[in-house]
Amino acid sequence: MNFPGYRSRRGSFFGYFLVGLAGALIGGLIVGCVFLGQMDKRIASIPKGISDEGEPDATAPTEIRHRDITGQGLSVAGIASQVGPAVVKISTLRERVYYTFFFGRMVQEEQGLGSGVIFDRRGFVLTNYHVIEKAKEIGVVLSDGREFAATVVGGDYYTDLAVLKIDGDNLPYATLGDSDIVEVGEAAVAIGNPFGFDNTVTAGVISALGRSVPLDAEQGIYLENLIQTDAPINPGNSGGALADGRGTVVGINTAIYAEAQGIGFAIPANTARKIAAELMEFGKVRRPWIGITQVWVITPRVARDYRLGIDHGLAIAGHVRQSPAGLAGLRRGDVITSAGGKPAKSVADLREVVDLAGIGGNLELEIYRDGRTFTVSVSVREAP
Repeated sequence: MNFPGYRSRRGSFFGYFLVGLAGALIGGLIVGCVFLGQMDKRIASIPKGISDEGEPDATAPTEIRHRDITGQGLSVAGIASQVGPAVVKISTLRERVYYTFFFGRMVQEEQGLGSGVIFDRRGFVLTNYHVIEKAKEIGVVLSDGREFAATVVGGDYYTDLAVLKIDGDNLPYATLGDSDIVEVGEAAVAIGNPFGFDNTVTAGVISALGRSVPLDAEQGIYLENLIQTDAPINPGNSGGALADGRGTVVGINTAIYAEAQGIGFAIPANTARKIAAELMEFGKVRRPWIGITQVWVITPRVARDYRLGIDHGLAIAGHVRQSPAGLAGLRRGDVITSAGGKPAKSVADLREVVDLAGIGGNLELEIYRDGRTFTVSVSVREAP
Protein backbone atom coordinates (compact mmCIF):
# COMPACT_ATOMS: atom_id res chain seq x y z
CA MET A 1 0.00 0.00 0.00
CA ASN A 2 1.21 3.40 -0.93
CA PHE A 3 0.84 6.35 1.42
CA PRO A 4 1.98 9.56 -0.30
CA GLY A 5 2.41 11.35 3.03
CA TYR A 6 4.81 8.70 4.31
CA ARG A 7 6.99 8.98 1.28
CA SER A 8 7.25 12.77 1.62
CA ARG A 9 8.09 12.56 5.37
CA ARG A 10 10.80 9.91 4.68
CA GLY A 11 12.47 12.14 2.07
CA SER A 12 12.77 15.04 4.49
CA PHE A 13 14.31 12.91 7.28
CA PHE A 14 16.90 11.43 4.93
CA GLY A 15 17.92 14.91 3.80
CA TYR A 16 18.40 16.02 7.40
CA PHE A 17 20.42 12.90 8.04
CA LEU A 18 22.74 13.61 5.12
CA VAL A 19 23.24 17.20 6.25
CA GLY A 20 24.05 16.06 9.80
CA LEU A 21 26.44 13.38 8.60
CA ALA A 22 28.29 15.84 6.42
CA GLY A 23 28.61 18.25 9.33
CA ALA A 24 29.95 15.53 11.58
CA LEU A 25 32.52 14.51 9.00
CA ILE A 26 33.68 18.09 8.47
CA GLY A 27 33.90 18.67 12.23
CA GLY A 28 35.79 15.43 12.70
CA LEU A 29 38.27 16.39 10.03
CA ILE A 30 38.82 19.79 11.63
CA VAL A 31 39.36 18.24 15.09
CA GLY A 32 41.58 15.57 13.57
CA CYS A 33 43.76 18.13 11.81
CA VAL A 34 44.15 20.12 15.04
CA PHE A 35 45.03 16.93 16.97
CA LEU A 36 47.56 15.80 14.35
CA GLY A 37 49.07 19.27 14.26
CA GLN A 38 49.62 19.15 18.03
CA MET A 39 51.13 15.67 17.74
CA ASP A 40 53.51 16.86 15.01
CA LYS A 41 54.69 19.61 17.35
CA ARG A 42 55.24 17.13 20.20
CA ILE A 43 57.13 14.71 17.94
CA ALA A 44 59.27 17.57 16.61
CA SER A 45 60.18 18.52 20.18
CA ILE A 46 61.57 15.04 21.00
CA PRO A 47 65.46 15.05 21.05
CA LYS A 48 66.93 13.35 18.00
CA GLY A 49 69.17 11.11 20.14
CA ILE A 50 66.15 9.39 21.73
CA SER A 51 64.91 6.43 19.72
CA ASP A 52 61.35 5.15 19.63
CA GLU A 53 60.35 1.67 20.84
CA GLY A 54 63.99 0.83 21.74
CA GLU A 55 65.16 0.90 18.10
CA PRO A 56 68.66 2.32 17.47
CA ASP A 57 68.69 5.85 16.13
CA ALA A 58 70.21 5.74 12.66
CA THR A 59 71.55 9.28 13.11
CA ALA A 60 73.39 8.54 16.39
CA PRO A 61 77.20 8.32 15.88
CA THR A 62 78.55 4.79 16.25
CA GLU A 63 81.52 6.15 18.21
CA ILE A 64 79.24 7.37 20.99
CA ARG A 65 77.76 3.90 21.43
CA HIS A 66 81.29 2.49 21.77
CA ARG A 67 82.16 5.13 24.34
CA ASP A 68 79.26 3.95 26.46
CA ILE A 69 80.81 0.46 26.45
CA THR A 70 84.36 1.42 27.39
CA GLY A 71 83.88 4.54 29.45
CA GLN A 72 86.91 5.99 27.66
CA GLY A 73 87.60 8.41 24.84
CA LEU A 74 88.14 5.67 22.25
CA SER A 75 86.02 2.65 21.47
CA VAL A 76 87.43 -0.86 21.71
CA ALA A 77 87.39 -0.89 17.92
CA GLY A 78 89.21 2.45 17.88
CA ILE A 79 91.87 1.20 20.29
CA ALA A 80 92.34 -1.96 18.23
CA SER A 81 92.71 -0.04 14.98
CA GLN A 82 95.21 2.35 16.55
CA VAL A 83 97.39 -0.13 18.45
CA GLY A 84 96.69 -3.41 16.63
CA PRO A 85 98.87 -2.86 13.53
CA ALA A 86 101.93 -2.44 15.78
CA VAL A 87 101.36 -5.75 17.59
CA VAL A 88 103.31 -8.57 15.93
CA LYS A 89 103.49 -12.33 16.12
CA ILE A 90 106.86 -13.73 17.20
CA SER A 91 107.88 -17.26 16.26
CA THR A 92 111.01 -18.84 17.70
CA LEU A 93 113.10 -21.92 17.10
CA ARG A 94 115.05 -23.42 19.99
CA GLU A 95 117.35 -26.39 20.31
CA ARG A 96 116.89 -28.68 23.30
CA VAL A 97 119.74 -31.02 24.13
CA TYR A 98 118.93 -34.24 25.95
CA TYR A 99 120.55 -37.62 26.47
CA THR A 100 119.18 -41.11 25.87
CA PHE A 101 120.45 -44.50 26.94
CA PHE A 102 120.78 -45.90 23.41
CA PHE A 103 121.63 -42.84 21.31
CA GLY A 104 123.47 -40.63 23.77
CA ARG A 105 123.33 -36.88 23.12
CA MET A 106 120.43 -35.76 20.96
CA VAL A 107 119.19 -32.35 19.81
CA GLN A 108 115.52 -31.59 19.38
CA GLU A 109 114.14 -28.44 17.79
CA GLU A 110 111.24 -26.73 19.52
CA GLN A 111 109.02 -23.98 18.15
CA GLY A 112 107.52 -21.23 20.24
CA LEU A 113 104.99 -18.46 19.73
CA GLY A 114 104.53 -15.10 21.38
CA SER A 115 103.71 -11.48 20.74
CA GLY A 116 105.53 -8.18 20.57
CA VAL A 117 104.92 -4.46 20.11
CA ILE A 118 106.74 -2.21 17.64
CA PHE A 119 107.34 0.94 19.68
CA ASP A 120 109.82 2.75 17.43
CA ARG A 121 109.51 3.58 13.73
CA ARG A 122 113.06 2.26 13.20
CA GLY A 123 111.78 -1.26 13.86
CA PHE A 124 112.48 -1.85 17.55
CA VAL A 125 110.12 -4.40 19.10
CA LEU A 126 109.34 -4.90 22.79
CA THR A 127 108.51 -8.40 24.00
CA ASN A 128 109.03 -10.68 27.00
CA TYR A 129 112.42 -12.15 27.71
CA HIS A 130 110.90 -15.59 28.21
CA VAL A 131 109.45 -15.43 24.67
CA ILE A 132 112.89 -15.23 23.01
CA GLU A 133 115.11 -16.81 25.69
CA LYS A 134 117.66 -19.22 24.15
CA ALA A 135 116.06 -18.86 20.71
CA LYS A 136 118.21 -19.87 17.76
CA GLU A 137 116.00 -18.16 15.19
CA ILE A 138 113.37 -15.46 15.64
CA GLY A 139 110.75 -14.46 13.09
CA VAL A 140 108.32 -11.54 13.24
CA VAL A 141 105.04 -11.37 11.33
CA LEU A 142 103.10 -8.10 11.06
CA SER A 143 99.33 -7.85 10.96
CA ASP A 144 99.54 -6.96 7.26
CA GLY A 145 101.29 -10.28 6.55
CA ARG A 146 104.85 -9.02 6.12
CA GLU A 147 107.51 -11.31 7.58
CA PHE A 148 110.93 -10.37 8.96
CA ALA A 149 113.88 -12.05 10.57
CA ALA A 150 114.61 -10.42 13.92
CA THR A 151 117.84 -9.88 15.83
CA VAL A 152 118.06 -9.60 19.61
CA VAL A 153 119.16 -6.16 20.79
CA GLY A 154 119.14 -7.24 24.42
CA GLY A 155 117.15 -9.03 27.08
CA ASP A 156 116.68 -8.83 30.82
CA TYR A 157 115.61 -11.81 32.91
CA TYR A 158 114.82 -9.76 36.03
CA THR A 159 112.14 -7.65 34.34
CA ASP A 160 111.18 -10.27 31.72
CA LEU A 161 111.69 -7.75 28.92
CA ALA A 162 113.60 -7.93 25.64
CA VAL A 163 114.08 -5.72 22.59
CA LEU A 164 114.26 -7.05 19.04
CA LYS A 165 115.13 -5.26 15.80
CA ILE A 166 113.58 -5.73 12.37
CA ASP A 167 114.45 -3.88 9.17
CA GLY A 168 111.59 -2.69 6.98
CA ASP A 169 109.88 0.34 5.46
CA ASN A 170 106.73 2.09 6.66
CA LEU A 171 106.55 0.06 9.83
CA PRO A 172 103.58 0.74 12.12
CA TYR A 173 104.39 1.56 15.70
CA ALA A 174 102.48 2.17 18.92
CA THR A 175 102.92 4.89 21.51
CA LEU A 176 104.09 3.87 24.98
CA GLY A 177 101.81 5.70 27.38
CA ASP A 178 102.25 6.88 30.95
CA SER A 179 101.47 3.90 33.17
CA ASP A 180 101.68 6.10 36.28
CA ILE A 181 98.33 7.73 35.44
CA VAL A 182 96.50 4.43 34.96
CA GLU A 183 93.57 4.03 37.36
CA VAL A 184 91.82 0.96 38.67
CA GLY A 185 88.54 0.43 36.85
CA GLU A 186 89.43 2.09 33.58
CA ALA A 187 89.20 0.22 30.29
CA ALA A 188 91.96 -2.17 29.23
CA VAL A 189 92.37 -3.89 25.86
CA ALA A 190 94.79 -6.78 25.35
CA ILE A 191 96.08 -7.45 21.84
CA GLY A 192 98.23 -10.44 20.92
CA ASN A 193 98.37 -13.90 19.42
CA PRO A 194 97.04 -16.41 21.97
CA PHE A 195 97.59 -20.01 20.85
CA GLY A 196 98.57 -18.68 17.42
CA PHE A 197 95.24 -16.92 16.79
CA ASP A 198 96.66 -13.81 15.17
CA ASN A 199 95.67 -10.29 16.20
CA THR A 200 93.21 -11.32 18.91
CA VAL A 201 91.58 -8.44 20.79
CA THR A 202 90.10 -8.89 24.27
CA ALA A 203 88.69 -6.21 26.54
CA GLY A 204 88.28 -5.67 30.26
CA VAL A 205 89.38 -3.23 32.93
CA ILE A 206 92.41 -2.43 35.03
CA SER A 207 91.77 -4.64 38.05
CA ALA A 208 94.61 -3.58 40.36
CA LEU A 209 98.02 -1.92 40.44
CA GLY A 210 101.33 -2.67 42.13
CA ARG A 211 101.08 -6.47 42.00
CA SER A 212 104.08 -8.80 42.43
CA VAL A 213 104.62 -12.17 40.74
CA PRO A 214 107.52 -14.50 41.65
CA LEU A 215 110.19 -15.29 39.07
CA ASP A 216 112.26 -17.23 41.58
CA ALA A 217 110.75 -17.06 45.05
CA GLU A 218 113.64 -18.94 46.64
CA GLN A 219 116.08 -16.33 45.37
CA GLY A 220 113.72 -13.51 46.27
CA ILE A 221 113.33 -12.47 42.62
CA TYR A 222 109.94 -11.02 41.73
CA LEU A 223 108.34 -9.10 38.90
CA GLU A 224 107.11 -6.07 40.76
CA ASN A 225 104.71 -3.18 40.32
CA LEU A 226 102.68 -5.09 37.73
CA ILE A 227 99.31 -4.03 36.31
CA GLN A 228 96.54 -6.56 36.90
CA THR A 229 93.73 -6.87 34.35
CA ASP A 230 90.73 -9.07 33.68
CA ALA A 231 91.07 -8.68 29.90
CA PRO A 232 91.51 -12.34 28.85
CA ILE A 233 95.20 -13.22 28.39
CA ASN A 234 96.37 -16.66 27.29
CA PRO A 235 99.62 -18.36 26.25
CA GLY A 236 100.81 -16.53 23.15
CA ASN A 237 99.70 -13.14 24.49
CA SER A 238 103.07 -12.79 26.23
CA GLY A 239 104.87 -9.70 24.97
CA GLY A 240 101.71 -8.21 23.48
CA ALA A 241 100.08 -4.88 24.25
CA LEU A 242 97.80 -3.84 27.07
CA ALA A 243 96.26 -0.61 25.80
CA ASP A 244 94.13 2.03 27.47
CA GLY A 245 91.23 4.14 26.23
CA ARG A 246 93.65 6.80 25.00
CA GLY A 247 95.02 4.39 22.42
CA THR A 248 98.42 4.08 24.09
CA VAL A 249 100.25 1.00 25.34
CA VAL A 250 100.31 1.09 29.14
CA GLY A 251 101.65 -2.43 29.67
CA ILE A 252 103.40 -5.41 28.14
CA ASN A 253 101.42 -8.56 28.90
CA THR A 254 103.59 -11.07 30.72
CA ALA A 255 101.77 -13.59 32.93
CA ILE A 256 98.49 -15.13 33.98
CA TYR A 257 97.32 -16.77 37.18
CA ALA A 258 96.64 -20.25 35.84
CA GLU A 259 94.37 -21.38 38.68
CA ALA A 260 91.90 -18.55 38.18
CA GLN A 261 89.98 -16.79 35.45
CA GLY A 262 90.45 -13.17 34.52
CA ILE A 263 93.70 -12.56 36.42
CA GLY A 264 96.46 -11.42 34.10
CA PHE A 265 99.48 -9.21 34.58
CA ALA A 266 101.36 -6.67 32.49
CA ILE A 267 104.68 -4.88 32.95
CA PRO A 268 104.03 -1.11 33.21
CA ALA A 269 104.95 0.91 30.13
CA ASN A 270 107.16 3.26 32.18
CA THR A 271 109.24 0.29 33.31
CA ALA A 272 109.35 -1.08 29.76
CA ARG A 273 110.47 2.30 28.38
CA LYS A 274 113.33 2.55 30.88
CA ILE A 275 114.52 -1.02 30.33
CA ALA A 276 114.24 -0.68 26.54
CA ALA A 277 116.44 2.43 26.61
CA GLU A 278 119.12 0.55 28.57
CA LEU A 279 118.98 -2.44 26.23
CA MET A 280 119.15 -0.27 23.11
CA GLU A 281 122.14 1.69 24.41
CA PHE A 282 124.14 -0.96 26.25
CA GLY A 283 122.66 -4.29 25.15
CA LYS A 284 121.90 -5.07 28.79
CA VAL A 285 120.44 -3.45 31.87
CA ARG A 286 123.12 -1.96 34.09
CA ARG A 287 122.19 -2.54 37.70
CA PRO A 288 123.66 -1.39 40.99
CA TRP A 289 124.92 -4.45 42.88
CA ILE A 290 126.29 -5.30 46.30
CA GLY A 291 126.53 -9.07 45.80
CA ILE A 292 123.89 -10.42 48.20
CA THR A 293 122.28 -13.30 46.33
CA GLN A 294 119.80 -14.74 48.82
CA VAL A 295 118.10 -13.52 51.99
CA TRP A 296 115.68 -14.83 54.56
CA VAL A 297 113.03 -12.35 55.63
CA ILE A 298 112.83 -12.00 59.42
CA THR A 299 109.26 -11.28 60.50
CA PRO A 300 108.22 -10.45 64.08
CA ARG A 301 106.97 -14.02 64.48
CA VAL A 302 110.27 -15.52 63.25
CA ALA A 303 112.19 -13.18 65.52
CA ARG A 304 110.03 -14.24 68.46
CA ASP A 305 110.33 -17.96 67.68
CA TYR A 306 114.12 -17.77 67.46
CA ARG A 307 114.38 -15.31 70.36
CA LEU A 308 116.28 -12.73 68.36
CA GLY A 309 116.95 -9.31 69.78
CA ILE A 310 115.28 -7.67 66.76
CA ASP A 311 111.78 -7.75 65.28
CA HIS A 312 112.56 -7.44 61.56
CA GLY A 313 115.38 -7.71 59.05
CA LEU A 314 116.89 -9.62 56.12
CA ALA A 315 119.16 -12.51 57.09
CA ILE A 316 121.91 -13.05 54.52
CA ALA A 317 121.64 -16.62 53.22
CA GLY A 318 124.09 -16.22 50.35
CA HIS A 319 126.48 -13.71 48.82
CA VAL A 320 129.36 -13.52 46.35
CA ARG A 321 132.69 -13.70 48.17
CA GLN A 322 134.46 -10.97 46.17
CA SER A 323 131.39 -8.75 45.93
CA PRO A 324 131.01 -5.38 47.67
CA ALA A 325 129.11 -7.09 50.50
CA GLY A 326 131.83 -9.75 50.88
CA LEU A 327 134.64 -7.20 50.77
CA ALA A 328 132.84 -5.13 53.42
CA GLY A 329 133.03 -8.11 55.79
CA LEU A 330 129.44 -9.29 55.64
CA ARG A 331 128.88 -13.00 56.08
CA ARG A 332 126.18 -15.61 56.02
CA GLY A 333 123.79 -15.27 58.96
CA ASP A 334 124.17 -11.49 59.32
CA VAL A 335 120.82 -9.70 59.53
CA ILE A 336 120.36 -6.40 57.71
CA THR A 337 117.99 -4.39 59.89
CA SER A 338 118.36 -1.05 58.13
CA ALA A 339 119.61 0.06 54.70
CA GLY A 340 120.19 3.66 53.72
CA GLY A 341 118.60 4.80 56.96
CA LYS A 342 115.35 2.93 56.26
CA PRO A 343 114.07 -0.27 57.89
CA ALA A 344 114.82 -3.35 55.79
CA LYS A 345 111.71 -5.54 55.98
CA SER A 346 111.60 -6.97 52.46
CA VAL A 347 113.78 -7.67 49.46
CA ALA A 348 112.06 -4.75 47.74
CA ASP A 349 113.22 -2.42 50.54
CA LEU A 350 116.86 -3.45 50.02
CA ARG A 351 116.63 -3.30 46.23
CA GLU A 352 115.13 0.18 46.38
CA VAL A 353 117.93 1.70 48.45
CA VAL A 354 120.62 -0.04 46.36
CA ASP A 355 119.08 1.48 43.24
CA LEU A 356 118.95 4.89 44.91
CA ALA A 357 122.61 4.67 45.86
CA GLY A 358 123.45 3.91 42.23
CA ILE A 359 126.57 2.54 40.60
CA GLY A 360 129.61 4.05 42.32
CA GLY A 361 127.68 5.14 45.38
CA ASN A 362 128.00 4.06 49.02
CA LEU A 363 125.30 2.38 51.07
CA GLU A 364 125.13 2.29 54.85
CA LEU A 365 123.82 -1.02 56.22
CA GLU A 366 122.92 -1.64 59.84
CA ILE A 367 123.85 -5.23 60.72
CA TYR A 368 122.73 -7.43 63.60
CA ARG A 369 125.24 -10.18 64.49
CA ASP A 370 125.63 -12.27 67.62
CA GLY A 371 123.40 -10.05 69.71
CA ARG A 372 125.00 -6.75 68.74
CA THR A 373 124.34 -4.12 66.10
CA PHE A 374 126.91 -2.25 64.00
CA THR A 375 127.06 -0.24 60.75
CA VAL A 376 128.87 -1.21 57.56
CA SER A 377 129.53 0.97 54.50
CA VAL A 378 129.22 -0.91 51.21
CA SER A 379 130.45 0.39 47.84
CA VAL A 380 127.86 -0.17 45.12
CA ARG A 381 129.16 -1.55 41.82
CA GLU A 382 127.67 -2.47 38.49
CA ALA A 383 126.32 -6.00 38.45
CA PRO A 384 128.54 -8.41 36.51
